[in-house]
Amino acid sequence: MSLKAQITEDMKNAMRAKDTERLGAIRMLTAAMKQKEVDERVELDDAMVVAIVDKLVKQRKDSIAAFEQADRQDLADKEKAEMAVLQAYLPARLSAEEVAAEVRGIVAALETELGRAAGPADMGKLMAAAKASLAGKADMGQVSAAVKAALAR
Repeated sequence: MSLKAQITEDMKNAMRAKDTERLGAIRMLTAAMKQKEVDERVELDDAMVVAIVDKLVKQRKDSIAAFEQADRQDLADKEKAEMAVLQAYLPARLSAEEVAAEVRGIVAALETELGRAAGPADMGKLMAAAKASLAGKADMGQVSAAVKAALAR
């Protein structure tokens, strides 16, 4: 079953269970998916759905930080509940050590391709390769930190 079909099935189950919080979060996700399909005239595959979910989770994290700074715990709690529902659709995240190991492999591959040691000027190439291989599997902020650490060695 595709991720998109799973989300649709979960929405139906939330409707049957009258779980309004979960239903609201899933409807928001399906709206974002439909918007992407209409805007780009494409049929979403699992990778595209994961990218949308990842974007929505990042938005929730930013909102939680802003609401907590403004001392609006009620709104922060609502965002946390939505984020928990959304995170169920993301694949298991890699640990910091696994991300660092993947980045070291990407750096080694780039160095053999370039025929020289990778430096700070190669940050863009490394991030593009890392994003292609780790999208949806790791937080890109964590990946960026690992790439910077690998280049600083």
